[in-house]
Amino acid sequence: MKKIVLIAALALALPFAASAQTTPAKAEAKKAPPKKQVTRKAAKAVEEVTPIADETNIVLTDADLEVAKRVSLGKAQCELGADVTVAADEKKPGFFNVTTKGLKYRMHPVESRTGAIRLEDPRAGAMWLQLGNKSMLMNQKAGLRIADECQTAEQVAFAEEMKKNPPKSLFEGADAAKK
Repeated sequence: MKKIVLIAALALALPFAASAQTTPAKAEAKKAPPKKQVTRKAAKAVEEVTPIADETNIVLTDADLEVAKRVSLGKAQCELGADVTVAADEKKPGFFNVTTKGLKYRMHPVESRTGAIRLEDPRAGAMWLQLGNKSMLMNQKAGLRIADECQTAEQVAFAEEMKKNPPKSLFEGADAAKK
């Protein structure tokens, strides 16, 4: 019986002994200074003054330079009150600086089979896709649309024209060809 009481007393005392050993470690952890976090305002201020890197080893082809001539420049208003600004890089023809919500991208044109104008920043994983009536900015690495339904004044006019004179359907005349 004495053995059982002794075993029970040891079983109860062991957890208290273990917690007593970890208590000083917890006290030291509490004394450590808290990690300083950068405020959103400070991060934005740094981002705004950080220049877009102009180092690139990308050489544009003649086809890429032709695509660059068709890029709509200026501020595009997007859904949910966002906007994207596309500006030509004065130092390097064919390259563009695309900015929105504190994000900056240095993009170059990429020829597409569909005829859409496509600008890419492969380092950041961003892509600007420009159609006749709207554009969108995407982060391919994160799989997110950063800005959608963006339109410059030219694209708004093009969209209105599409409403007045809708483009011919792909299937229009397909039945006539079978006969």
